[in-house]
Amino acid sequence: MRTDRAQPGLRRELGLWSAVAIVVGTVIGSGIFLVPSAMIRQVGSPPSLFAVWIFGGVLSLFGALSYAELSAAMPEAGGEYVYLREAYGPLWGFLYGWTQMWVAKSGSIATLATAFFYYLANFRPELDRILYVLRLPVGPKGGPLEIRSGQLLAMGVIVALAAVNYLGVKVGGDVQVAVTILKVGLIAAIIVVGLGTGHGGGANYTRAIPAAGGVAGFFAALVGALWAYDGWNNVSMVSSEIRNPQRGLPRALIFGTSAVIAIYLLANLAYFHVLPASAVASTPRVAAEMMRRIYGGAGASAVSIAAMISIFAALNGSILSGSRVPYAMARGGLFFRSFRMVHPVHRTPGVSILGLSAWAALLVLSGRFEELYTYVIFASWIMYGMTAAAVLVLRRKRPELLRPYKVIGYPLVPVLFVLGAAAVLGFTLRQYPRESLLGLGIILAGLPFYFHWRR
Repeated sequence: MRTDRAQPGLRRELGLWSAVAIVVGTVIGSGIFLVPSAMIRQVGSPPSLFAVWIFGGVLSLFGALSYAELSAAMPEAGGEYVYLREAYGPLWGFLYGWTQMWVAKSGSIATLATAFFYYLANFRPELDRILYVLRLPVGPKGGPLEIRSGQLLAMGVIVALAAVNYLGVKVGGDVQVAVTILKVGLIAAIIVVGLGTGHGGGANYTRAIPAAGGVAGFFAALVGALWAYDGWNNVSMVSSEIRNPQRGLPRALIFGTSAVIAIYLLANLAYFHVLPASAVASTPRVAAEMMRRIYGGAGASAVSIAAMISIFAALNGSILSGSRVPYAMARGGLFFRSFRMVHPVHRTPGVSILGLSAWAALLVLSGRFEELYTYVIFASWIMYGMTAAAVLVLRRKRPELLRPYKVIGYPLVPVLFVLGAAAVLGFTLRQYPRESLLGLGIILAGLPFYFHWRR
């Protein structure tokens, strides 16, 4: 590999469909198969649950519209790292990138890989067998660390997809398109089966269960919905590798996010057509329970396969997009120098891909990644809100900046997204103060490193 003046650059080899597949494929992971159960327990009735899905979808779409202006104006690797740096200074860009590298993106990759092994364990129970117990207080909640066969498999999946993306962004993009098409097709089949069979009926949409309800219940359910919608922003991280980004990026963000909203609403229509609210609330795997009632064990197994494919696409998209953030930080002199290296043949940020994937694999082994990811949700939404507010800041700070796309409904759309983010932050801080403050602590732990690299 070469650096400095001989340093090769990234190539724009991703088309519109690849960009849309990154949005759709990264957002739709395991959430749509799981979160309706927790959501209905908070709001009680299907109409209230649909209101949460719609509100969360509109909020995500407002975020996508805001990001579309920023990504078209600054189509550089790193996404939010670039936007926060330009709007507020290098410190905020660094803190975002620091969080992505060590907790948010790496924790998301580890979570997805482990969910993949959990679903595969339905067919191969031996994957859940404990191979070794490290009797030191380094496991979840300070207990001993248990290492299972499936964890090693999850690490292998991460390494394999890292190798795929190392070989070229077009290779990773083609895999993303193919797996996303397969995933959406399988989910569409589940929707058709749920709505098209004689099981259940329209009466299920009116049946409610006891729940907290009110504003508190609404926001508790909204946290689950936003977790399922999370990832629409990832395509901005690969802005420097998308062809015609001034047109392609806004289209990918808007079309991709809109498609996810439609898929989620249709999936929930199918779930509640077959299952009453009480049944949805009592099972964590809603889609599998719906298919089990229609086709028995074979239907539940089919959902497990669909979930594995869905998770695989989200995992590939997360490695493809997330690895561009530490690369962008290193190019700006705010991370390890080796992470800015681009492979002279494959033209990918190879060290960054391998570094992020290796750390994510270690998080799988540690068993603590779910705690880490919970801690950083609060801080991540601070960054989301600040990024949408950057549209307003940069309109005043850099009026000369060429903006091929301007957000529809300015300034209302970014302002509403910022207000929505603030509401989510307020609820999260009140309900989960320990996790929220620990998340902030993880972010602030990057300050000494920032000042070191700045020098």
